[in-house]
Amino acid sequence: MIESTITDSGMSDPETHRDSSDKKRAHKAASEKESRAKAQDRESREQTATSSEKSLTRKERDTVAEHTNLSSLAVYSIILREGESELKRPKMSLWWSGVAAGLGISTSVLVEGLIRANLGSDHTYLTLFESLGYSFGFVLVILSRLQLFTENTITVVLPFLAQPTYSGFCCIARLWGIVLAANLCGTFITAAMAVYGGVLPAETLASIMEISRHLATMTPVETLLRGIPSGFFIAAIVWMLPSAKRSEVLVIVMFTWLIAVGDFTHVIAGSNEIFNLVLTGEMGIFTALIYHISPVLIGNIIGGTGLFAMLAYGQIHDEM
Repeated sequence: MIESTITDSGMSDPETHRDSSDKKRAHKAASEKESRAKAQDRESREQTATSSEKSLTRKERDTVAEHTNLSSLAVYSIILREGESELKRPKMSLWWSGVAAGLGISTSVLVEGLIRANLGSDHTYLTLFESLGYSFGFVLVILSRLQLFTENTITVVLPFLAQPTYSGFCCIARLWGIVLAANLCGTFITAAMAVYGGVLPAETLASIMEISRHLATMTPVETLLRGIPSGFFIAAIVWMLPSAKRSEVLVIVMFTWLIAVGDFTHVIAGSNEIFNLVLTGEMGIFTALIYHISPVLIGNIIGGTGLFAMLAYGQIHDEM
């Protein structure tokens, strides 16, 4: 009797496993069938001429098609493919691209310092003009396709949202860790060059230190909360670029200028300012990392991943 029970139990386990596998395959097949049906429906709508298009020539209809904006699903697919590609890049490629991004993003602080030094700290519209300098580093990094941490709060997260798995989460954590460390390494190097390298005029360095001290006056809670809009805006830039159509620079300048003039915080650009204070002895490295850089990091992740990436995925989920 006992042997019979053991035998029945032993046979039921493979059967249960097979049933579970069959259900997964059936669910996957049904999901793929539904996706194909939705794609065919969209294609049918695209090929069906509207009442006004029926009176157009073929050339005019082609012109209409060329001027049609990318759909949200198309933008999502472009960024999803980029994210999958980034997750498969070798570690050293990510590292050196991240270091280059850290060096490049420091251009933002440099140009801000140059503008402040030339206009003077008491200029009436200093903030408006100085904030334009903040955009230079982002234009350099984004158009050079370098690895900037805040871009990856949406790019590599979309593949995970599409297929959430433990291995996918580990891949994101791996990329985030490498890119963040590399970015901070790059901004530290540029801060050292500014403070000790003798490459900047004294007036420019003094202006950069003024900008850095302003950031240091914020409390950890302030920097975290002000980091949320920054993370959202950078993720929005990534989402908009596929549709920008030769207006990429304008899109980047508009929203990074908004970050600067709104006194919002960005973990990588801001780390260059904080490292300036560390290297001059005005702030300890522990204080810099725990009370200034970490809160901004959390805020940027909340804004880029917690808000924008979730909303972006939510608007196209039912269309797939």
